[in-house]
Amino acid sequence: MGDEQSVSPGHDAGIALSVDPRTMDRNKIQQAVRQILEAIGEDPDREGLLETPRRVADLYAEVFAGMEQDPRPLLKTFGSDGYDEIVLVRDISFASMCEHHLLPFVGKAHVAYIPNGRVAGISKLARVVECFARRPQIQERMTSRIAETIADELQAVGTAVVLEASHACMTIRG
Repeated sequence: MGDEQSVSPGHDAGIALSVDPRTMDRNKIQQAVRQILEAIGEDPDREGLLETPRRVADLYAEVFAGMEQDPRPLLKTFGSDGYDEIVLVRDISFASMCEHHLLPFVGKAHVAYIPNGRVAGISKLARVVECFARRPQIQERMTSRIAETIADELQAVGTAVVLEASHACMTIRG
């Protein structure tokens, strides 16, 4: 049986994506949030909402930090000493945003591959999941991009990726 491990990016594994504040127009986000508050009949100048546009801009900078990040360099490899059995990482925690409603979907990723002479550290697989999670998207695209990246970069004999997630756009709206 292959190696198996559970990883929680950004938490247990200490994985953090750097956020470059230059890549997002925070002022534009703040203006948009202010307009949304006005559009729903709220007063964006009331005490409880004064900092909301800034907070949302900060949140978006973090949540969408993977937009400009290339996940391929995250898969630094090393020789496998002939290891050719399946490598499996289960229960990689992730949070992403549905591109249709800009609401979160949160879950666990399970990533497996069969090495072809090179292996990546377990935490590297979690970093790839985290990178792809930090973009607006649909779960199906996230799944296929993770699998394609691992297959291409590791030149794996085979890959498998399963994402299990709860979607706020479904749980909130019904």
